[in-house]
Amino acid sequence: MASQEANPTRTIVEKIPGWLTLYSDGTVERSGPPEAGPLLTPVAPYNEPRNGIMVHDLTTDPPIRVYLPEKTISPSPRLPILLHFHGGGFCLSHPSWVLYHDYYAKLATTLKVAAVLSPVYPLAPEHRLPAAIDAAFSALLWLRSVGTGEVKTTSVVEQLRETVDFSRVFLIGDSAGGILVHEVCARAGSVGPGLLHPVRVAGGILLNPGFAMPKRSRSELENPPNPFMNMDMIDKLIALAVPAGATRDHPYMCPMGKTSPAMEGLKMPPLLLAVADLDLLRDPQLEYYEAMKKAGKEVELFMSHGMGHTFYLNKFAVESDPVTSERTTDLVQKIKMFVQSH
Repeated sequence: MASQEANPTRTIVEKIPGWLTLYSDGTVERSGPPEAGPLLTPVAPYNEPRNGIMVHDLTTDPPIRVYLPEKTISPSPRLPILLHFHGGGFCLSHPSWVLYHDYYAKLATTLKVAAVLSPVYPLAPEHRLPAAIDAAFSALLWLRSVGTGEVKTTSVVEQLRETVDFSRVFLIGDSAGGILVHEVCARAGSVGPGLLHPVRVAGGILLNPGFAMPKRSRSELENPPNPFMNMDMIDKLIALAVPAGATRDHPYMCPMGKTSPAMEGLKMPPLLLAVADLDLLRDPQLEYYEAMKKAGKEVELFMSHGMGHTFYLNKFAVESDPVTSERTTDLVQKIKMFVQSH
């Protein structure tokens, strides 16, 4: 990133305090509040198993982080696989951060899946939507290429080919990643099974998705903010992520809105929608649930009581607070039941 000294004439166009600064020359500086630093530290990949998991970074397009269970005898039957999309308002975050590593590494073993794949998608405002959607769908196409044998064989690819049930691919995402789950599921349904064969999207898991409504919802006005999310931050992230000139009622942010395509026409897999009742974005999530149900889609709602947005990613709260720990365990078990039943 260019420094202020390198371009003294540039000015600040937008600023999300503690997180992001956009300058007039188009450069972006990203950081994080000091209290969140330990959660935002990158975890380097490692080949020696830790708690039954190895982590690999693949130089694919897009790059993909792989949480790979320690190799054992090829399972029979084969195992499902999770394709994870990270959050961050489409402007922040990375799959290598501690908060993702700890949660999804644990999920990979608890759910007994072949692997968890997490693509590194391009961030806004340098790459506004639909750039992240295109990259997320490209990761699904890469997995298809693994199944067809079109990808160059490596140790990671070989293990995936030996263990994955390509007919049981589950998309999972938190916050902005939950929006990507919706979009990629819808795109997969629109292209039909022929393009994706042997891959089949068996389900979508939306964890506290970052949907918005045209006007501020009651939950935005009444639920408590925190260093990771407040109303000003929500507004600015949306403005930086959507196509230039668009607003928070854009179909990417509000697929249940009046300007969005009718949900009845979407071909969607079964969905699990996880909502936290103290989340600022609770009400848009519940409106999405009602719209999907009205459209005749198979969608299951799971509510975490007394919790805020993406509470399960805060490892320190999970480790120190019994209630957060219990709610996180409940959510993991619900995800496990959903995957097992589809």
